[in-house]
Amino acid sequence: MKKKSLIPFFTEGDVGGLVYMIANNIVNYIIVIATLRGLEWPDEIIFGRVIPGMSIGLLLGGLYYAYMAWKLSKKLGRADVTALPSGVSTPAMFVILFGVITPLHYSIGDAEIEWAAATAACFIGGFVEFLGGFIGPWIKKHLPRAALLGTVAGIGFIWMATQGVFDVFGDPVVGLPILAVAMLGVFAGYLFPKKISPFMIAIVGGIVYALCLGRTSFDFSQIGFYFPNPVNTVQSLINGFAHIAPYLTVIIPVEIYNFVETMDNVESANAAGDPYNVREAQFADGICTMLSAVFGGVVPNTVWLGHPGLKKSNAGAGYSWISGVALGLAGICGLFTLLSSIVPPAVAAITFLWCAVIMVSQAFKECKPKHYAAIGIAMVPSIADYLFTQIEAAIATGSMAEGGYGIWSETLSSGLKGFSDQISEMLIANGAMWNGVPAVKSGAIIIGILLASMCVFMIDKKLRSAALIALSGAVLSLFGFIHNAELGFYPTSPFMIGWLIVAVILFALSYGKGKWFDAPDDFEYV
Repeated sequence: MKKKSLIPFFTEGDVGGLVYMIANNIVNYIIVIATLRGLEWPDEIIFGRVIPGMSIGLLLGGLYYAYMAWKLSKKLGRADVTALPSGVSTPAMFVILFGVITPLHYSIGDAEIEWAAATAACFIGGFVEFLGGFIGPWIKKHLPRAALLGTVAGIGFIWMATQGVFDVFGDPVVGLPILAVAMLGVFAGYLFPKKISPFMIAIVGGIVYALCLGRTSFDFSQIGFYFPNPVNTVQSLINGFAHIAPYLTVIIPVEIYNFVETMDNVESANAAGDPYNVREAQFADGICTMLSAVFGGVVPNTVWLGHPGLKKSNAGAGYSWISGVALGLAGICGLFTLLSSIVPPAVAAITFLWCAVIMVSQAFKECKPKHYAAIGIAMVPSIADYLFTQIEAAIATGSMAEGGYGIWSETLSSGLKGFSDQISEMLIANGAMWNGVPAVKSGAIIIGILLASMCVFMIDKKLRSAALIALSGAVLSLFGFIHNAELGFYPTSPFMIGWLIVAVILFALSYGKGKWFDAPDDFEYV
């Protein structure tokens, strides 16, 4: 007898799933809008292209994951199947915003070109996610988790947490009370009656509070129909590929992290009793992300954490397709223009801080204590990225203030190629922590992964694996993927030579393991 789909169209348990999906995605919308406005992107690009493109990606994802749930229900002949939660990948979103779009802004200074390059970055990211369906298992098996989580945690801590704290103190009358109430919920676990979280009170109350103080106001003027023309967007996207090559060392690693997280989250759903196809979910993430980019979006989609909790609350497939439709229509109809007008920067700031702390905490929680050193090391290269961007912005400001370029011309025209020797010498001579910063900034995420992976393998007494990581660093340096802003061939690169020497040393030491070079298995470095 042929099995029939038994999953209900909508269940009472879907209400919790709706709140989870819509509330958390709205937080991501707030962050994207606040960040792009901070970079002085015009509203026509933000609300006319980025937000609709992002919303179309979420619409497609919500519908497809509901379809996957109905297929699985039919296959199993069960009614208790829960759809996979999905939405914007928060870690990847921050990496794209601060690791790609922000440097683009300081090196290009033209929002139209920056947006085109950002859509190209998003499309490439979606393609990498799609490839994850083929290479994901191998990556997960051979790349230490501490290396992936540590580099993302570094971006969260250096970019997001600092930005959050700084924005709070940018308007302390609004920011500090909102932050304090939010912290009671997200870090201390307090709840109001009916299990209402102080975090939600901080967001909603913060909006009301800011309105009462006159910091924000309702603006209905831009509500309308915003459906981007994919023909125009695709042409811009193609043009954007010309500017995105230096950022592949940021995009590719974070999308590897993204599809590994999709694998983990789908496997978590399988363990909870819903045996979804991991490869199909990775394909869906990649395709939805690429289609989002085609319509103007700049951030990737992913499968979220939380399926086991939603399953316990008896959620089905209804929450997935309804939230997708709701977010899709809200973006296309311009409702987020109203949201942006009434949300004070402090509300976006607490979401920055919250997400950053979660990312850092997750890195340590999900890894073995003996690998904590690797996580810490993986976080450091992001500091170089942050310093470089801040100094570049200061130099650009100084150039404009002088009404000309002078010694800054080489810097501003070169973008990621780095500062001239004259400027670097001036910075170092005046006490700036600059020596080595440009070299670590270029390919910071990959450098973090290499250092952390090498550290993990050393801790695990796998010296030959550590040597292979160092050899990989040499190859990547040889072709300019790290330590250089342009791809090329660099046979005399001191970085390539340095990594190669490390590889030789580690290979040599590996032959002495258990003989003349050894370490106790129970060694603790803390």
